[in-house]
Amino acid sequence: MDSILLITILVVIFALVFDFINGFHDTANAIATSVSTRALKPRTAILMAAIMNFVGAITFVGVAKALTKDIVDPFSLNAFEGDTTGSVVILAALLSAIVWNLLTWYFGIPSSSSHTLIGSVAGAAIASAGFGVLNYAGFTKIIQALLFSPLIAFVAGFIMMSIFKVIFKNHSLYRTNKNFRFVQIGTAALQSFTHGTNDAQKAMGIITLALIAGGLHTGDDIPFWVRLAAATAMGLGTSIGGYKIIKTVGGKIMKIRPVNGVAADLASASIIFGATLVHLPVSTTHVISSSIMGVGTAHRVRGVKWGTARRIVVTWVITMPISAVMAAIIYYILNVFF
Repeated sequence: MDSILLITILVVIFALVFDFINGFHDTANAIATSVSTRALKPRTAILMAAIMNFVGAITFVGVAKALTKDIVDPFSLNAFEGDTTGSVVILAALLSAIVWNLLTWYFGIPSSSSHTLIGSVAGAAIASAGFGVLNYAGFTKIIQALLFSPLIAFVAGFIMMSIFKVIFKNHSLYRTNKNFRFVQIGTAALQSFTHGTNDAQKAMGIITLALIAGGLHTGDDIPFWVRLAAATAMGLGTSIGGYKIIKTVGGKIMKIRPVNGVAADLASASIIFGATLVHLPVSTTHVISSSIMGVGTAHRVRGVKWGTARRIVVTWVITMPISAVMAAIIYYILNVFF
């Protein structure tokens, strides 16, 4: 079999594996608050999230198009016709991202699949052709979105919870939380939908990038079969669930009550969907965790378990550089064989 075709097939397979892992790794964040408050049973929440993730993933393609061209120019990776460099770069990036996602999932750390994938693509591309291969305008835009979205989510969560405190200050806390438990079902569904509109797009973009690098596709439009395959992989991954991540996000950042969960869900869903509309990839993990911290700060600063928050932040900081180095090493190894 032709080397480029073989590598492209491997890229498609591993991209769908990445999306499957992303399903149980990141989607856990979307339903963590509703499960921790017992608004939904874990199996029910996971099934609902799987369906809503699929619907969200199949509906939008803007983020996928951005990833196809904003990190590196796919047409600049191959020096000549038949060159496998671009395809090997993408395969190395995917392998690096999958390894990091599995490691952080195993230890129950809600790291960012977005950070690891984007860092891996950049690291493998730099290893192949130097720093000049990066599309600095697009890459900078993506980095800014990844950096600022958690800060915006923290503020949004703080504001949302502050508004709720004013509106419901004269209401019975027990009755308010009981009613909000039903509202949480809707906000968890919304959260899962917005997750699909942004996170599933990343695998679509990577597959399309590989197709272009392999000379099997022209333009930055996302083929329908790629959209369907990525959405299905994420939906199936979601159905497996991610109980370790649910435990961390849903209970180890703060003790979440239904009213807190609704505030966090609404804040984070608005940030994620807003990013989708302007075609920017953001970390759903960062956004959701930050909105919970913002809600917790507005509710009671001492109620936030800042030790867990610190561990999450450290993982956020180290994910991209570690992923870039891992991807570069994997690229050099793969280059020996291809």
